[in-house]
Amino acid sequence: MGKPILLAIDDDTSVLEAVVQDLRRHYGPDYRIVRAASGAAALDICRQLKERKETVAMFLSDQRMPGMTGVELLQQAMPLFPEAKRVLLTAYADTEAAIRAINSAKIHYYLNKPWDPPEEKLYPVLDDLLEAWKAGYRPPFEGIRIVGVRWSPQDHAVRDFLARNRIPYQWLNPESSSEAGQLLHEKGLDDTRLPVVIFGDGTALVQPEIAELAAKAGLPTQAQEAYYDLVIVGAGPAGLAAGVYGASEGLKTLIVEGAAPGGQAGSSSKIENYLGFPDGLSGEELAKRAYLQATRLGAEFLTQHVTGVTTENQYHVVHMRDGSQVTCRVCLIATGVSYCKLEVEGADRLAGAGVYYGAAQTEAQACQNETVYVVGGANSAGQAAMHFARYARAVHMLVRAGSLEQSMSKYLIDQIAQTPNIVVETGTEVRAMCGGNRLESIRLSTPRGEETRPATSVFIFIGAAPKTDWLPACVERDERGFVLAGSELKARMKARWPLEREPFLLETSVPGIFVAGDVRHNSVKRCASAVGEGSIAIQFVHQYLASMRVS
Repeated sequence: MGKPILLAIDDDTSVLEAVVQDLRRHYGPDYRIVRAASGAAALDICRQLKERKETVAMFLSDQRMPGMTGVELLQQAMPLFPEAKRVLLTAYADTEAAIRAINSAKIHYYLNKPWDPPEEKLYPVLDDLLEAWKAGYRPPFEGIRIVGVRWSPQDHAVRDFLARNRIPYQWLNPESSSEAGQLLHEKGLDDTRLPVVIFGDGTALVQPEIAELAAKAGLPTQAQEAYYDLVIVGAGPAGLAAGVYGASEGLKTLIVEGAAPGGQAGSSSKIENYLGFPDGLSGEELAKRAYLQATRLGAEFLTQHVTGVTTENQYHVVHMRDGSQVTCRVCLIATGVSYCKLEVEGADRLAGAGVYYGAAQTEAQACQNETVYVVGGANSAGQAAMHFARYARAVHMLVRAGSLEQSMSKYLIDQIAQTPNIVVETGTEVRAMCGGNRLESIRLSTPRGEETRPATSVFIFIGAAPKTDWLPACVERDERGFVLAGSELKARMKARWPLEREPFLLETSVPGIFVAGDVRHNSVKRCASAVGEGSIAIQFVHQYLASMRVS
């Protein structure tokens, strides 16, 4: 999208040249100045600009032109660019015609020629008109556009991935947007294979895989080097903190994340108990700041899913889903946890089609004036409920326990109590999710008995499971999959610790592989705690590297 256009029209070439020079001198940096020597030529130019989806901000047309007067031109140009400001250039004798044109051609101003000096008689008038135009101007969206339907799991996955990576996009539903159908027609596509992701360069991906989407969106999917001092798997608060400290202390650091920086905390609509932010901040904002900080200090980010890690001669090889791999001296596991699945009838089948895990940020605006159900009673569920309350008609929190006090912070309980469109239903469990291609109703067990209620969106925030299936068996875990480290190893390790020294505080059963954050056994499941563990992990990384040099 180029600069907005100022279109000058006059049949007298010397006058037209003077107008163009005056405009270019004052408005050249912000606008493109285009000329036409007749009304007919101006209309041809307008049609071409319209086809190219360019924007005319202002017409400046002489009144006395052969074949078509300025008033006639402005009347015919109005349907093409209705928001453009229209200025008529007149001789003194044409003043009466100019005044009539205020109604007939809806001109915004008329100027008598000549206007020397322009600094006094031209620019102040045009400045005011252009400021008014800019106030109401909405430039065409030039970023990524998604054509998809709301209840498609794949459409949700695409939107969630882009949103969590802070990549702006415009979502168009062909069921309610004529522009969606037009875009598909222009690309020679139809609405039987959605979602379609259209990029600013005009290219499109049909039902893309996330890895394909990441590469096309410009996210790094290949590591720049084959060898690193430190590879951090996971970019939640622990991984981001480790990346900041590792890079700042001179370690060649790679942070590998398959979804988006921020982890589970990154999807939180507001964190109000994080030190130093009295008004709170969103998980997205915290992740963005940490990402920028780590990048500025020299850490490299990679958008890939890690499928395994092997150890060869005291070096660790991290394997990616696409078959690539990187070697490092130290590997830090910071993959965090994910929300547990709700094991009830219909939940798996309708996942992404009305049943969502987390995703408050992605889906909130789509729930405008609807009734939303949030399952869970911990802080993440409370934060989501507060966020949905800004959009939904009503938010029902379904809490299995007898009260929120057992699992939620007091400040959040108080906020929920003061929000009139949030209803907390304790002693309530979901028994089934019902619907065809999308969620239509839910069956509940309540203190009053079983109930079936209409529902279009249910958001689940229950429990937390570690993401450790990809780890080799030699990395010891507890019965739930959380990684053992430090002093916890001796009591639980099946095999003997292989070194004479004791394991460092956050070191796993494999020397040189460390763990930090929620994925660690017995960790404190709080954002600040994860940041602290990621930070201090680097101290033990240095100690490990020093011990390796000595040995």
